[in-house]
Amino acid sequence: MSTYRIAVNVEWTSKCNALCPMCPRDLIENPMLMKEQTWRQVLERLSPQDVFRAVIAGYGEPTTHTKFLEFVDDMRGHPLRFDMVSNGHQLDAERIRHLDGAIGLLIISFSSIDPGVYKRVHVNLDQARVMDNIRTAQKLFKHTQLAISLTPMPECLPSLPDTIAWLRAQGVEILTMSPTLYNRGGTLQAHELATGKLRQMIRQYRLHSQELDFIPSVRDVFQQWRSNRFKCVPRNVDVFISASGDYLYCYNDVSHKHPIGNVADLGIREVLAKREGMALIPELCNSCNMLNRYGAKELVKTGISYARTKLKGVSA
Repeated sequence: MSTYRIAVNVEWTSKCNALCPMCPRDLIENPMLMKEQTWRQVLERLSPQDVFRAVIAGYGEPTTHTKFLEFVDDMRGHPLRFDMVSNGHQLDAERIRHLDGAIGLLIISFSSIDPGVYKRVHVNLDQARVMDNIRTAQKLFKHTQLAISLTPMPECLPSLPDTIAWLRAQGVEILTMSPTLYNRGGTLQAHELATGKLRQMIRQYRLHSQELDFIPSVRDVFQQWRSNRFKCVPRNVDVFISASGDYLYCYNDVSHKHPIGNVADLGIREVLAKREGMALIPELCNSCNMLNRYGAKELVKTGISYARTKLKGVSA
């Protein structure tokens, strides 16, 4: 089997304190917290030879885990790079200080500076509290970087310039957005936006394209493309580890019903080999707008964007 590195999405919990309409979490029948033993097994499976980046995210809010502080401590000293995605609501000063240095990047999802828009998109969260936590993180972080993931929902775009202006006024420099409104679980068909339009907005406002976060190197992407007969780049560059410790077929398996194996029994390399022999799963793939998303033309565009980003990094 060809060797290449991938990103790993680790779900500490499939429970969440938000009810965002773009997140089909109602498909998860048994939301749960990851057990301490499972987390230890996950850490043992994460090797820099197989994984270039682990993101603590999943379909729940990691800051709500009852063992949050202990799990954060477990990442210190591990040879792999860890990042985290959060809605920001629970990120008080204590949690922010505890995260500092344990992860490389904290990514807070933020929809809009407009209170009405935020209330409709980030349902059940307090916008003022999240904004205050963003300011606190920007002030307290000494070793961890703060990034904001801007929600590419149609209702968020009219207020996007004002949202960006406020974030940059707080000193936040890393602003990211996905060039695709990911149709997770086939639930966002009525909200699809053209990738071209989102790419244009990313360029216009000098945002970071999130698709570049899953490219360890051109060589790794080329190797995974060669190794998989099912040419789905988003699936093949990422492995999802659920709160139960199951490796899922792909991130689109919101219901967690298509496990490949468990961290107690299989390592990353074994899971990749097993998945590479699998075909698409109609239940997941037929309604996914990421299927066939990256043809030759799109790969070239992404490669050019990746090269430009790397050149900027070198010049900086």
